[in-house]
Amino acid sequence: MGYLKNGTWHDEWAHNDENSGEFERDESAFRNWITPDGSPGPTGEGGFVAEPGRYRLYISLACPWAHRANAARHLKGLNDAIELSVVHWLMKDGGWSFREGECVTGDPAIGAVHLHQLYTHAKPDYSGHVTVPVLWDIERETIVNNESADILRMLGSAFDGGGANDLDLYPEGLRDEIDALNDRVYDAVNNGVYKAGFATTQAAYDKAVKPLFAMLDELEKRLEGKDWLVGNRLTEADIRLWTTLIRFDPVYHTHFKCNIRRIADYTNLSALTRRMMRLDGMAETVNFRHIRHHYYESHERINPHGIVPAGPDPLVPGTVP
Repeated sequence: MGYLKNGTWHDEWAHNDENSGEFERDESAFRNWITPDGSPGPTGEGGFVAEPGRYRLYISLACPWAHRANAARHLKGLNDAIELSVVHWLMKDGGWSFREGECVTGDPAIGAVHLHQLYTHAKPDYSGHVTVPVLWDIERETIVNNESADILRMLGSAFDGGGANDLDLYPEGLRDEIDALNDRVYDAVNNGVYKAGFATTQAAYDKAVKPLFAMLDELEKRLEGKDWLVGNRLTEADIRLWTTLIRFDPVYHTHFKCNIRRIADYTNLSALTRRMMRLDGMAETVNFRHIRHHYYESHERINPHGIVPAGPDPLVPGTVP
């Protein structure tokens, strides 16, 4: 993955600590919030009113972080209220692009060829990595937010009473428990697979892979006799875990060397994965062709010949095999 420096694109990889070999993830740069009345959210500035048709969500069907946002869009019934753009699965020179491909939409906002052009349209001197999801304000022609956790949460409530259904993904009485679990799952699992996969030293890999499976073991026990992670009801915690679980066996197990166990070896995590897929609209958000080809063909540092392995099969079928 390349990056922008003072508005100029560079194709070099810049994600690892030079000494430890550990993978380092950037903080998201755009942290504004859509709110019912346009007042400022927890971070950023105000002025982003929850108006159907005003916003566009940019995603990759391969990316687990973008998947969170798209899952919330579907679950909250916001498909008509928030437009969707999908980038190409192959991420090489120029980063995420809108080149022609299956399920790729193109960019109706500014006619961008690469996603990084949207970043510099919003902030001409932007420095940092160019990631999905991106929540775009069509009216102001700027990025509202590019932090997946923020977008998941704001879509869960911002449009309530204005086009969304009444599903509550962040119930008030469960918020402390959800937040605490989210933090731990993010570090060990969601980001943990990347810390293992992108490690450039044995020590960095070992430091990531052991906590990853310790956390999966803990989550398996947590789900014993339960359908959901918190309060035994669907919450954002389930969505955040699921978008990693669905990619684990076909990609992370092999490509990122997270191969102590498969999710298929965990009875309760497997059940959660299937349960999520059965929710209305969720199968539509999963495209294993984009997922598999993105990881195996984009990450030349890990898989220089771009060979896509024949297996293992996904834990559950998606809309595209």
